[in-house]
Amino acid sequence: MATTARATVSIAPRRQAAAPPPVEIEVLARDAGLHPELVRRFVRLGLVEPVFRRDAAARLAKAARLRRDLGLSYAGAVLACELLARIDELEERLRRYEPPNEAPR
Repeated sequence: MATTARATVSIAPRRQAAAPPPVEIEVLARDAGLHPELVRRFVRLGLVEPVFRRDAAARLAKAARLRRDLGLSYAGAVLACELLARIDELEERLRRYEPPNEAPR
């Protein structure tokens, strides 16, 4: 029987020198426009860490929009957010290595 290795994608939010102070789940839910129970579900799915920071509201709102607009499951919305974050990260790295475009002749 063949075993299949399963790759997991874990995109942690970028850490800054001074992290913003944690906030209550109700504040984060209000900032994201979500119910606190939905925020707890996204925490269980790994979209945000259990120590809530204000910058997590944008990730939560994006996952909720993906779920609503594209009909994704909660897990699918989390995966889509992780992949979009990875694409953003790779595009940023690529921009650092690309020479600037020359002016058209």
